[in-house]
Amino acid sequence: MSLALPLTHHARQRMDGRRISAEAVDAVLAYGRAVHVRGACIHALGRREVAQAAREGVDLQAHRNLQVVCGADGTVLTVYRNADFRSLRRSA
Repeated sequence: MSLALPLTHHARQRMDGRRISAEAVDAVLAYGRAVHVRGACIHALGRREVAQAAREGVDLQAHRNLQVVCGADGTVLTVYRNADFRSLRRSA
């Protein structure tokens, strides 16, 4: 599986340093929720998305809590693990 979106140099460094594979990023982009926050689109794979994928026969447990930040043009800016999804809530 290859990465669907282009990566910045920063994103590649973060992926390498955090041992996050291109396949993991692809999984987050395919199955994760997308939230627009502060001018970026954050794709996040939490417990709900992992459970939904499991019902579809896809095991994403290893990628749980991954977040992928994309710019307005779709370029992957950075990738990290974060179990706190509170900052991804839509404001009223």
